[in-house]
Amino acid sequence: MSNIIEIKNVTYNYNEDEVEYTAVDNVSLDIKRGSFTVILGHNGSGKSTLAKMMNGLNKPTLGEILVDGIDTKNEENELLIKRKVGMVFQNPDNQLVASIVEEDVAFGPENLGLEPAVIRERVDEALKSVGMYEFKNSTPHHLSGGQKQRIAIAGMIAMKPECLILDEPTAMLDPKGRAEIVETILRLNKENGMTVVLITHYMEEAEKADRVLVMNDGKFIADGTPKEIFKNVALLKSVGLDVPQTTELLYALNNNGIKVTTDVLSIEETAKAIATYLEEK
Repeated sequence: MSNIIEIKNVTYNYNEDEVEYTAVDNVSLDIKRGSFTVILGHNGSGKSTLAKMMNGLNKPTLGEILVDGIDTKNEENELLIKRKVGMVFQNPDNQLVASIVEEDVAFGPENLGLEPAVIRERVDEALKSVGMYEFKNSTPHHLSGGQKQRIAIAGMIAMKPECLILDEPTAMLDPKGRAEIVETILRLNKENGMTVVLITHYMEEAEKADRVLVMNDGKFIADGTPKEIFKNVALLKSVGLDVPQTTELLYALNNNGIKVTTDVLSIEETAKAIATYLEEK
């Protein structure tokens, strides 16, 4: 599987009020085409800065980022990179630009200079892919937060990017809205084969990923499958992150002398692990 994004020894420094600080500190990362990657980290860990560099919004202070082999530092590549990598942010209201849903989703393709017939086809496909086709003639600001965010995602999909980066897209949503977005992300990745990079601090959103990375103070401190990452309860808690409830339960049992496996995530797996322990006693 080839890489859609390659991050090579990248550092990013902010300069505010003549004070410079490092947000991303010499990190390297390859994102495989068709993969679902989650980057976890508390606020200020550097994950959002890194996400913006993947999309070309921020240019590395040091190092190199390649999107499908194209250097993000070259200003001439900016439009091409944004066609390959779409980005969705936290607040859906800040991403909606039109008074009708289908017009909003059409905004990106129109800016690509596509033919009207192609734009209509892309808008319909994108809305269907996020489960919002029946709302195509609705007013976006009358929709729920989760629905608005799905419209924002549809607007990116209509531009047919190869990779979709979502920077804490559920941070301002209620549990129902969050569930809608996670379901949409999984469908785009598993059914449509779209590469997805999700930036979050919600553990349950990371459970379905192929790969999870944990960021702290601008560096990666853990990298593995969800099961591998969530076994490291002490590490996650040390950097201000929670763990899934199932992991928390098994961790507590082990700390109280009940040695059950922690290499599980689902409720079913957790119940089986406890049952296995009891059978062996």
